Amino acid sequence: MSAGRLNTHPFRLVLCLIVGLLLAGCSSNSSDYDGSLYTVKRGDTLSAISRKTGTSVGDLARLNGISPPYTIEVGQRLKVSTRSGSSGKKSSSKSSSRTAKVTPSSAVPQSSWPPVGQRCWRWPTSGKVVMPYSTADGGNKGIDIAGTRGQPVYASGAGKVVYVGNQLRGYGNLVMIKHNDDYITAYAHNDKMMVNNGQSVKIGQQIATMGNSDADSVKLHFQIRYRATAIDPLRYLPPQGSKPKC
Repeated sequence: MSAGRLNTHPFRLVLCLIVGLLLAGCSSNSSDYDGSLYTVKRGDTLSAISRKTGTSVGDLARLNGISPPYTIEVGQRLKVSTRSGSSGKKSSSKSSSRTAKVTPSSAVPQSSWPPVGQRCWRWPTSGKVVMPYSTADGGNKGIDIAGTRGQPVYASGAGKVVYVGNQLRGYGNLVMIKHNDDYITAYAHNDKMMVNNGQSVKIGQQIATMGNSDADSVKLHFQIRYRATAIDPLRYLPPQGSKPKC
């Protein structure tokens, strides 16, 4: 790991818990895997489960509706790809059809989302929202904002950078900021990243420039996560072009 490597041990632990990438001491030697479902054990990360089951991190996330920061819970049963598996068991459409729909146990229902105005957020960039947030299974867990290459990307709130890198397939050059124990924001598909892991940032501080890394067009994919659950940013951002009233 290079760009996403953290400089201090505490932040290595944060990265394991928040991002789900495999770092020393973060994986588990035990597993409960029947060829189509995997039961999460203490210390597991998506990367560790990927190695055990032969399913890519991207496929694990897609099959189970998991988005950054890739929080998983002990005892959670994850679907795995039936195309291959590290256990050597043969897969079939029959076993796939028996796979139960999985909802992360940490999910916060929409009725329990935080009230509007609880925190001060600003738009991370300007532009047309070309893909809104969706609660559908496999739907967009943030908003996609179109723009031009090199356009500034700003921190939507004050906080500390907990991830800078491109190891998470499907998100390109990604920046994640932890605002407190409840909130994390994510900024994906960047061109140039302008902050470092562990750096404190102010609201409105430029953190990156817009690009199309791991995307088919120049855009910013932006997420607000409340207690690990992706919530609709448009519900909490002020009208585009205006300053937050806080």
